[in-house]
Parts: sequence; structure tokens; C-alpha cells
Amino acid sequence: MIQMAEGQMARDSLMFFLTGGVGLENTLANPAPDWLPDKSWDEACRLNDLPVFKGFREHLQAQLGAWEAFAEGTEPHLTPLPAPWGARLSSFERMLVLRVMRPDKLVSSVRLFVEEQMGPRYVKPPAFDIEKSYDDSDSLCPLIFILSPGADPMAALLKFSERMGVSSQFSSISLGQGQGPIAERMVKTAQEEGGWVCLQNCHLAVSWLPRLEFLWENFDPRRTHRNFRLWLTSYPSDKFPTSILQFGVKMTNEPPTGLQQNIMRSYLSEPLREPEFYSGCPNNPVEYARLLYGLCFFHAVVQERRKYGAIGWNIPYGFNESDLQISLQQLQMFISESDGVPYPAIQYMCGECNYGGRVTDDWDRRSLTTILLVFINPKVGSDASYLFCDEEGARFGLPPRIKYSDVINFIEALPAEPPPAAYGLHMNAGVIRALGEANSFCDTMLLVVGEGGGGGGDTAAMLSDICTGILNKLPPNFNIEEANKKYPVVYEESMNTVLVQEMQRFNKLLTVIRSSLELLGKALVGMVVMTPDLDAVATALGVGKVPGMWAKASYPSLKPLGGYISDFLERMNVFTTWYNKGKPTTFWLSGFYFTQAFLTGAMQNFARKHMLAINTLTYDFEVLRMEATAKVSHPPMDGVYVFGCFLDGARWDRGT
Repeated sequence: MIQMAEGQMARDSLMFFLTGGVGLENTLANPAPDWLPDKSWDEACRLNDLPVFKGFREHLQAQLGAWEAFAEGTEPHLTPLPAPWGARLSSFERMLVLRVMRPDKLVSSVRLFVEEQMGPRYVKPPAFDIEKSYDDSDSLCPLIFILSPGADPMAALLKFSERMGVSSQFSSISLGQGQGPIAERMVKTAQEEGGWVCLQNCHLAVSWLPRLEFLWENFDPRRTHRNFRLWLTSYPSDKFPTSILQFGVKMTNEPPTGLQQNIMRSYLSEPLREPEFYSGCPNNPVEYARLLYGLCFFHAVVQERRKYGAIGWNIPYGFNESDLQISLQQLQMFISESDGVPYPAIQYMCGECNYGGRVTDDWDRRSLTTILLVFINPKVGSDASYLFCDEEGARFGLPPRIKYSDVINFIEALPAEPPPAAYGLHMNAGVIRALGEANSFCDTMLLVVGEGGGGGGDTAAMLSDICTGILNKLPPNFNIEEANKKYPVVYEESMNTVLVQEMQRFNKLLTVIRSSLELLGKALVGMVVMTPDLDAVATALGVGKVPGMWAKASYPSLKPLGGYISDFLERMNVFTTWYNKGKPTTFWLSGFYFTQAFLTGAMQNFARKHMLAINTLTYDFEVLRMEATAKVSHPPMDGVYVFGCFLDGARWDRGT
């Protein structure tokens, strides 16, 4: 905003950075489909429309080798752009090129940009300090913890109440069904006597929050003890009273990002920062100190893996500081009360109880206990050269000295952004995580910046063009009555039912898309009133996103608007061809609206042909050497030919 006000940045450039530009269909062929994704080529063509980037597309086509070397590099955000663009562009404009060529490096480039423009203090999160927040408050000013997964402020708050000498007057309650009246009594008592009250998990008591707002608005300074404090904890919720949010002191204790910050947080928090705890095993100090470090490293790994989505954990568990604290205390107890180190007991308590107690998926439990064995085993205690991870660019081991200050210095020297190998994952998993972070970052920034693409008149004309462009491409709805006659329900062929059901689902989605675009077109010229729903559709179209109204009626898709429409039309075309020409020999597996119905239909056909119980069958897969585009004259004797499978975090080796 500062740079835009000073004329150093154009709003068009910022909107391109956040959305990749808005466009429906690109008529220009991708010059290098083997390394340049179609999405990147489409964005490059739209980037060419910005005044600073005139000639960018032609340069990309003429210098494919130089651009391929740039795009395939391991650190493109630190590499100079192919000449002459490196000298012509500002650091922000350079980020637009990164968005096009390597969107996975977007967040890293933003971090560098902020550091370059404003200084390093704006990219390093400050240590959590309740005391500073407390100093900003008074008896009528609530203190609000905005919770995030993996962070629990209660332990720090209890410790702080002890330091302030009010632990005997500190009471807390977790809100939920029926807890409102009890919480109200606690607040009124503390208000008179000068105690502290913490109402935890306000987001779980949405119906009681108006009552909380009423209570707070009626606090009387003459009848409120000056030592009284109201602490609230809540996950972000749109039902939280706005007036309390505006007046209260807000703080968040987000789990630190990155391995180094995570381990550092553990060492600077209770109980590790207490000297009597850290040196609490005089009979076995070296092994104890190394295992403490191993446990903190393990804690960082299980939290960081969550950021890799389903590749890290099948279910994102809320591992937090309390899991680590109880594990550290048990570790001290086991070592100080035993002759040797009871590794099986420590592994069981941490892996199956403290952390494992949260884990509900069998494969996740197996992963967790396997990861724990890397960090808690006899070699950690006995071998100073033991490595947790021994990959190129990711060699992580134990601190050479066990003194607390030496360990802190050792942690400070760890890389801020280690490769995925540090968490036991492949390099490709890092690309998927980085793309997810970049998408999330841009979506959040759009909410902050406001989603209007430019001036009012221009925006209306652009939206009108988009509506007309999409409406002209939409096919007519499927005739379900005719489809039922042509493909009736028969015992021998379940695919008839699959086809008709798919047609019904696509008809519903097609109707939603068509009616919303027609209404929006009328609203833009003032023929109908612009409702909140239509406004949301206009906002989404203006930034090249799929409107929420469509997404509710749609199959799952992560594509931007242009890609979504092309994909939708392609799917409609597949079912039109099936209806007109009969059942295809090969099926586009990822083109179904409800893939499970197709899989069940294939299984049902097999079961009925061979007179087998369907619940005794399972799927088997055989990868064939023919391409998806190959003309296949006959379907297989049993089963189905499918194409359109995707590998997550890997690629298929066609050669072998």
C-alpha cells in the first residue's frame, strides 16, 4: 500500500501477483509443454499485457533454453533472470515472473522482498510474551488468545499467574454445552474479588457469546476490582463479538514455522529453560541432555510434517506443547529413577500415549512410532556422531556439547528452511507444500487488499465479457428422459446407471453456472438487483476464481476459473460422446463427478458376470504401455481400461 501510494507499484501488477490475471481460454499454443505447464504459459501470455512486460512472451518463445534453465533451478528466487529482464525489472516485478515460472518459490521471494524493503525484524516472529500484553490491559479490557493448531497458551498463562502471585485467585473453564451460567458466576465473583478468569474455547459456545458481550458491556468501573482480568481463548470465528475484539488486547501464539524456530521455542519454554530441570539427572547427564534434544527434534518433525498435507499425516493432528512437556517430564523421571535408560518404556509412553493418544489412523500411528525410533534409541545416548538425517544438504545430528548455552548456539546455527528430507520426506513433497502455502498466501492477501480489479466501469465491462464468454461456450442440458430410455437399468450393465447419474449431477451444476451468469449479466446493466450471492460471484470472477456458489454444486477442483471452465466443458463432452456413440472402451477416471459410483459399477459388472459376492472383491491395478490417446478397439475381457490417474509427490517412469 505504501509503494502504491508512492507510485512505485501499479495496482494491476499487484492484482496479477495475487491472481495470475483473469482469462478464459488461451488460443496460443504452449511452445514447451514438456517443461512449461499450461497454467504457466497462460499466465505468461497475460503477463505480456502489463506495460512493463511488453515483449515478455516473445522473449520466452525465442529463449526457451535460458528460461528452462531458470525454471528448473533449485533456487530460482535467488537466480538472476535471463537477460535483459534481470536489469529491467524491480524486485517486485521479478516476483511476477516467479509467480509464472515457479509459483512454489513465491513465499520465499515475498520473505526476501519484505526483508529488503523493511528489514529482517518483519520476517522473524517475536518470542511470545504474555507480560507485554498484560501491561497493555486493565480490569475492563479483556485479553484474547487467538488459537492456532499446535499451540496451547494455558501452560504459559498458569506460569504467568504464579509469577504475578494470583494463582490462588485464578480460575478457568472450558466453554461448551451448559457451561455458560457457570462461567458467568465465575466472572461476577472474580470481578468483585479481583481474581483472574480464563474462558477457554469461546468458539465452542457460539450461542452463549451474545451473553458474554452483554456481561462485558455492563462492566461497571466502580464495581470492578482493579486487579480483575478476563482472559479468553478462541479459534478464529465469525461469531465472536466484534465489540470485545475491537476493545480487547489480542495475541496469538502460533506454532513457530520451520525446524530451527520450533526446536528453539522448545528450549526457551518451560520446563527446559529452568536450570534445575535441564540438569535434573546428575547420574546420567550426557545421555539425558542428548535425549532431550532428540525429543525436541522429534516434536518439531511431527509438527512440521502436518504442513505437507496428506503426505505428512493422513489426518492433521493437533500435536502441541503439552505433548512435549509431559514427554520431557517423563523422560527425566525414567532416567533419574532407573539404573540405565529404559528406552522401550520411553518409546512406549511418547509414541503410544502422549503423541500416539491423538492418532486415530493406523498408518499414521505406524509412521509416528517409526519416526520416534530415529530420535529415541540407544545410539542417541552413546554415539556423539549419530545423525538423525543423513541426506545431501540435510545432515542433522546431535549438539557436540551438552551445556545449555552451547546447545542454544547450536540450534541458532541450524538452517531456517531445511529440505523435506529433514522430516523424512522426498524433495517433491516440498514442492507440493510450497504450492499450497503460495495459494493460501495469495487468497489471504486478496481478502486484505480487496478484490476489486480496477475502476468501476472497467470492472463491469470485464465481468460482462467474462459472463458472455462462458455462457456462449456452455452446452445445453442433458435430456435425462431420453437417456433413461436409451440406457435403462439392466442387471448385466451397471454403467448405464453410472452414465445417467453423472448426467443428472452435471445438469445440476450446469444450471447453477448458467443461471448465476445470466442473473449477473442483468445485474451489471441494472435490470435486476445485485444480491450478496451475485456480488460474491462477481468478486470471484473478477479475480479468476471459481465462485463459491458453483463450488457447492461442483465436483472437487483446485483449478482457477479459466482451467475450470475448460475442464468442465471437456467432461460434458465425454458424457455427450458416451450418450451418442455408446459405452467407451477406455474411461477418463478423473473426469467423473462421483468416481466411486463408476468404480462400484465396474466391480458390480465383474461380480454379476462371474456370480461372486461383491463384498469379497477388491481392486487390482495393471499399468499398460499404451497411451491415453491410443485408439483401443475393444474393452478388456474383465475390468475396465482407465486413464487420468495422478501421482502425488512423484512421477511415473515411462522408460522402466
